[in-house]
Amino acid sequence: MGIEIERKFLLRGDAWKSLGEPVFFRQGYLSSHKDRVVRVRIEGDRAVMTIKGRNVGATRGEWEYPIPMADAAELLDRLCEQPLIEKYRRCISYAGNVWEVDEFLGANAGLVVAEIELSSEDQVFDKPDWIGDEVTDDLRYLNSSLIKHPFSAW
Repeated sequence: MGIEIERKFLLRGDAWKSLGEPVFFRQGYLSSHKDRVVRVRIEGDRAVMTIKGRNVGATRGEWEYPIPMADAAELLDRLCEQPLIEKYRRCISYAGNVWEVDEFLGANAGLVVAEIELSSEDQVFDKPDWIGDEVTDDLRYLNSSLIKHPFSAW
């Protein structure tokens, strides 16, 4: 079983915009239930299906599998819950870690969050100046929540 340990933060300022190359992501959910999330994603020129379990703190089970691009596009258009999540992601290296900065589009436009994946929940890490408040425990910021309650409706 794969394990994901991830913390999520809001951003300050826009210094992050000059770091990392943006990659367009289009993703949808076959299931967005809090106990089991099944996501289909096209990220640039790669397509994956990801299954995630329930969050316990910043940790949850995660399994990810590459799938054909044509299958991913069809699943997104025909079977996934709507609306889809569309965003640009920048991967930014800082102090030995990689920060994934997501700038959302559509009904979630204006929302920008940064995530860091860790080896353990108590791992110590340095934060860049552009990292703001932590929102790991706020379920509104889960992508699977943003399809039901978009940022524009908060």
